[in-house]
Amino acid sequence: MKEMKLLLVDDEEEFVKTLSERLEMRHIQSDVALSGKEALKTMDEDIPDVMVLDLKMPVMDGMEVLRLTKKAYPGVQIIMLTGHGSEKDEEEARRLGVFEYLHKPVEIENLMQIVTKAYKNKF
Repeated sequence: MKEMKLLLVDDEEEFVKTLSERLEMRHIQSDVALSGKEALKTMDEDIPDVMVLDLKMPVMDGMEVLRLTKKAYPGVQIIMLTGHGSEKDEEEARRLGVFEYLHKPVEIENLMQIVTKAYKNKF
């Protein structure tokens, strides 16, 4: 299998960079986007296999990024990772085709397993 392209999207810069470093220590490379708009721009240049996406972000929230991504790039597997989601948000995300809906804080090993499962699900 080819190397996975992973995109981490979260407006909390310290959180997302730490997450990227922790995944890298486990041999999973990732790109980082600090906003929904930056994520969409990144995808226009290089479509990821898997995206870990924050729900609550200013300007463009994760639900809008999910909606636009699934329309333009339906093969991208999206894992929503939020500290502020509701049951209604989870229902909407699942309706829009999210692969998994997780709550912060998440164990890195658990996240790695889900990212790997999402990647394998793509093929």
